[in-house]
Amino acid sequence: MPVWLREHSWRQTASAVYLSLPVRGLRVTPANIFCTDQYLKVSIPPFLFEAILYAPIDDTNSTAKIGNGIIFFTLYKKEAAMWDSLTVGNADKEKLQYLRQNAVLKAHEKAKEETEAKKVTKQEHKKYTLEATMKLEEAERKRIEDLKEKERQKVTKELELWKKQQEDAEKQKRVQKEGELHEEAEQLKEKKNEKMNKTRIPNEGPSKTRLKPTKGCGSCSMFSENLKEEQLPAPRSAATIKINFTSRVFPTALRESRVAEEEEWLRKQAEARRTVSADLSELEDLKEEEKNPDWLKEKANKMFATGNYLAAVNAYNLAVRLNNKLPLLYLNRAACHLKLRNLHKAIEDSSKALELLTPPVPDNENARVKAYVRRGTAFCQLELYTEGLQDYEAALKIDPENKTIAKDAEKIRHLIQGTMQDS
Repeated sequence: MPVWLREHSWRQTASAVYLSLPVRGLRVTPANIFCTDQYLKVSIPPFLFEAILYAPIDDTNSTAKIGNGIIFFTLYKKEAAMWDSLTVGNADKEKLQYLRQNAVLKAHEKAKEETEAKKVTKQEHKKYTLEATMKLEEAERKRIEDLKEKERQKVTKELELWKKQQEDAEKQKRVQKEGELHEEAEQLKEKKNEKMNKTRIPNEGPSKTRLKPTKGCGSCSMFSENLKEEQLPAPRSAATIKINFTSRVFPTALRESRVAEEEEWLRKQAEARRTVSADLSELEDLKEEEKNPDWLKEKANKMFATGNYLAAVNAYNLAVRLNNKLPLLYLNRAACHLKLRNLHKAIEDSSKALELLTPPVPDNENARVKAYVRRGTAFCQLELYTEGLQDYEAALKIDPENKTIAKDAEKIRHLIQGTMQDS
């Protein structure tokens, strides 16, 4: 049974009621107080205080202060008037029960409304936060796009300036070269004129000279002292002699040449020219250095070193089109295909490199070892361990001191043995 708290005091004005409830020795929290517009309850088990108020109050603005063992209520009236008493008088139990239930229902409805209001407020705050975040992200995205556009314009201007400088430099070189060629031509012309002037005998009529008599015996001299003046003959007329030689590509004489080797060289050159001119529409836009397989190989090697394997493959492809007889092009392209997981292409390029690295000589040992290892690696990644082991053993025959290849070959043997045991 609850213990009713009967001791209390109150006073009023036209607009408010001031209620003091002593609770000495009791620990009171806001959770112990329940108040609606016409119902007030303080529950501190086992103590209980309950009041059905005389008239409705503004429960929203009303307050309760706890301190010094007293709960002091300030209850603001909804209508300004003086109450005859604090609570409703002459109320039966049924009416009191109805008022209690009505107060609880109103409290639940009010709590539900507050919950809904908080939910709506929370959604509005969330929506506002989302909109603010989207605006910030849009502003940041726009700022980044502006920075990118500025950087792009800057790079474009620098590229155009560089191109203009290159064109000006090439134009200046061309003008300088033309000037040098003109000067050389003038110098050659002057030298030729000087040479012709030196070799030309002036036609001034008969040249007369007097031969002095030689000293010695007069009877033995071929010329006598009384030798008459003689007229020198006129210079011979100029003429051109045509000489025809056997047409040859090589500057050496035919008797010094090796016909078989020269024909082989000419055949290879013709094949190379056919390869270059096979698709002239694609190659005519290339620069001169880009038509050089060695330059393309160095460029592709740098791309491979930076991890740009696809671009390196494209450079090697063009180099192979220009010259398909260089084994290093296939060997390096096989390494790129291994990085890109193009395993069948890596096997094809390694096999082509081995085919071109014949006959086996000490100078191409390192290249042959790389070709066997790369082809063996591709076989192993395709789970063709037997073929891969054969290539690793071939590499070991060439370089038996290579511990890395020996260790990898041993791992492949263990894999083959494990596969055989599982089967």
